[in-house]
Amino acid sequence: MEFDAPLVEGRLIKRHSRFLADVELASGEFITAHTSNTGAMLGCKQPGSKVWLSESSNPKRKYRYTWEIVEAITGAGVVPVGINTMRSNLLVKEAIENGTISELQGYNEIRTEVKYGKENSRIDLLLRSTGTEKRNHTPCYVEVKNVTLVENKIASFPDAVSKRGAKHLRELMNVVSDGGRAVIFYCIQRADVIEFRSADHIDLAYGQFLRQSVAKGVEPLAYLACVTSKSIHLTKSVPVVVPA
Repeated sequence: MEFDAPLVEGRLIKRHSRFLADVELASGEFITAHTSNTGAMLGCKQPGSKVWLSESSNPKRKYRYTWEIVEAITGAGVVPVGINTMRSNLLVKEAIENGTISELQGYNEIRTEVKYGKENSRIDLLLRSTGTEKRNHTPCYVEVKNVTLVENKIASFPDAVSKRGAKHLRELMNVVSDGGRAVIFYCIQRADVIEFRSADHIDLAYGQFLRQSVAKGVEPLAYLACVTSKSIHLTKSVPVVVPA
């Protein structure tokens, strides 16, 4: 995914609500930027961190800038992290289409935000094979989660209690029970990762649902990304560790 226009550099002053952050631009101007990331953003909201923002030309928008990337401070230095949760579905779709995600090949149709399930949900990506030469006869339901939390090179989700995340796992289990294929996909928008685990220390209930869903046949996948101020692309998979 290439950004449509050059991002604007700044320094984070404070994330002061779920949707807003104050930033000092490189020009010295102080602005308030929108953020689509409603999680706790642990390790990604340190005041003074370098950030990059996209700029909208839509005159009807209340906030002109959107927070896209933060330079997170780690024990090994700094690492760029994509924090815009609105990008994750696009990143996964792109990586399926260009063949990066080997586990999700063989489909010729990708639909987004399709209604499904017993709890009035929408699946992020629905993969299907159409036409006379079907390679995969069973549709694949892919639920995408954006991951930014990393500790000691281990990525974790969620970074706050997520009843919505548990709901999505229940829906995926129902897909498998009905004979379908279901994938929980962790889109890790950073590169300093060697494996993924559920964040049991933050939301044990989610971790328990993840273990239950995997046992029932839901497929967990995790891919990390190369993040720069010009583009973000998924690059390779990392192991998903699901303790018994």
